[in-house]
Amino acid sequence: MSEMLPPGSTIGILGGGQLGRMLSVAASRLGLKTHIYEPGAAPPAGHVAEKVYTAPYEDEAALRAFAEGVDVVTYEFENIPTSALDLLESLRPIHPGRRALAISQDRILEKSFLNEIGLATAPWAEVTDAASLEAAIARIGTPGILKTTRLGYDGKGQARIMAPADAPAALAAMGGATAVLEGFIDFSAEVSVIAARGADGAVSCYDPGENVHKNGILHTTTVPAKLSEALRTDAVLIAARILNALGYVGVMGVELFVTPGGLIVNEIAPRVHNSGHWTQAGCTVDQFEQHIRAVAGWPLGDGARYADVEMLNLIGEDVARVPEFAREGRTQIHLYGKAEAKPGRKMGHINRVL
Repeated sequence: MSEMLPPGSTIGILGGGQLGRMLSVAASRLGLKTHIYEPGAAPPAGHVAEKVYTAPYEDEAALRAFAEGVDVVTYEFENIPTSALDLLESLRPIHPGRRALAISQDRILEKSFLNEIGLATAPWAEVTDAASLEAAIARIGTPGILKTTRLGYDGKGQARIMAPADAPAALAAMGGATAVLEGFIDFSAEVSVIAARGADGAVSCYDPGENVHKNGILHTTTVPAKLSEALRTDAVLIAARILNALGYVGVMGVELFVTPGGLIVNEIAPRVHNSGHWTQAGCTVDQFEQHIRAVAGWPLGDGARYADVEMLNLIGEDVARVPEFAREGRTQIHLYGKAEAKPGRKMGHINRVL
């Protein structure tokens, strides 16, 4: 797709969570409509979208109806069944493309791809049983972390192996799923680059943000990250290399570890990303508008940062602090419209201009 979708066109979004919600808000500012496809009832994105399709991803009739009502399809999360994508792709363009999605869905494919294009990752090995785990530990050593190759996020599907004796319990925690053992990395910080590539091949990267996690979930992202100018440039070049290698269209989050030997890629996410929420307060065109522009065939916007920002996730009962945050100056509040605050659940975020 090389032509710009005109205002009044409709973007279909697979997934109705908070990212779909914020994409819908961004689309509306550009005069574009959104339709949401979400198996769960009353999704947060449904509050701000023109139409919501509530059906499982196995419902071919619902998928066809969804596709026929939109001009292009995008997604807010990675774990979409291949069968659904096969059907949708036969009816409408999907951005970002299927290859990026397949690579991000499988940690082994992801690490293999990154290594093949010359990027450094943690040492890793595929694990399918006790023998392969023993061999992986012999090669990589401990401490390490065992992760399911698919469906893990926010610290789920992971088990630490601090010593070889921890291996049986870690393997059992995988529930028989294929896994990957990653060696621990000596890193001083985790940073992420939110990068975009347009349908015309233009690339725009936001400044790297510095991430802090709590209990396996992102807690804060702060810009500017404490990086040398050389590492800042390297981070942006790494993200651009990934986008171009995939012929990507849309926004991607690229997580990087800062090590004594340089930057190591942790993982990629082919979508708008939690660590890019700061762009809402720090840039003229935030990550959500940038993604809509890309998938709609519009020119990419200016991603230059004009303010220092700290993004703070509101997890679970943190949302009770909203009255306190509402009294702060230079603070944006973004609530996701979720009915119940559960432990570990992302209820919203704030952006503080520093």
